[in-house]
Amino acid sequence: MEASFFSFVLNFKRPGGTSRGVLHIKETFILKVTDGHRTGTGECGLFRGLSADDVPEYEEKLAWLCQNIDADTKTLAKELREFPSIWFGYEQAILNLKHGGKLYFPSDFTQGEAFIKINGLIWMGDVEFMQKQIQEKLSAGFDCLKLKIGTDWSSEKKILKQLRQDFPPQQLELRVDANGAFTPEEAKKVLHELAELEIHSIEQPIKAGNTAQMRKLCSDSPTPIALDEELIGVFDFEAKKALLETVKPHFIILKPSLVGGFAGSDEWIAIAEDLGIGWWITSALESNIGLAAIAQYTFTKNPGIPQGLGTGGLFTNNFETQLFLEGDELWTNPVG
Repeated sequence: MEASFFSFVLNFKRPGGTSRGVLHIKETFILKVTDGHRTGTGECGLFRGLSADDVPEYEEKLAWLCQNIDADTKTLAKELREFPSIWFGYEQAILNLKHGGKLYFPSDFTQGEAFIKINGLIWMGDVEFMQKQIQEKLSAGFDCLKLKIGTDWSSEKKILKQLRQDFPPQQLELRVDANGAFTPEEAKKVLHELAELEIHSIEQPIKAGNTAQMRKLCSDSPTPIALDEELIGVFDFEAKKALLETVKPHFIILKPSLVGGFAGSDEWIAIAEDLGIGWWITSALESNIGLAAIAQYTFTKNPGIPQGLGTGGLFTNNFETQLFLEGDELWTNPVG
């Protein structure tokens, strides 16, 4: 086989606000693998400032993969262990090659006969901007919204309170994502305020790496806590198991580009289910290439709750896609 890659910069239609800052562009890398007859495509979804593999030698490691594309899987997995987004791009490209350059995971979903229910993501911004997004999602038929919080909790709480007054939990599920914005002391108060509003869950209330404090929050919290950034950079199976056994979160959030692709996500899901911990899968600002692969994979996991998949509509210069939305249902035109 032969392999090559190129970098690609996705431009946001409008800046994406999170508690970590405002995003204007998203850099990514596209991997191509060919056997002389077919070509497989994958996306190495590096997330600057967040990915464990955001290191100076990233492109050097990608070049190494292209030069050693015929190495056995065990060798590649060992070499790319601490480069989860590159490994994920490799997984995609090989699966895509296997299925003739069109599919990653054949299923009823890729035949256009089934869908994935997703949540509506509300980006941070001023109150007017957030309310506009909320109205758009509600009008489109979403009954599960996820709001980014942690920049101005007072204003954000007012938005949540109004939403809950208008829509009871049975009618509208509300999730929030703090991206580690709160201190442990702030988080205690926020968690109780969220419980009063019957919020489904909060992702990463405090910064990752504060295991003892996160464990105590999970133990005491009246609002279910989901780990997100906490999973990044945990590569070893036993370390993953120890983390979940120690912290005992209510949910984990899986971003394949950040946790080692399909193989890494499978490990986390197996451990979580064994411990009675819930999970859902979320995209991480991939282009439509990576998003298609993640969506096809997600369907095969038989998700029972709304997933956090994007729709590819954030960027002005995305690749073509077969994915489309009908209300809060993510469908794809028949692929293959």
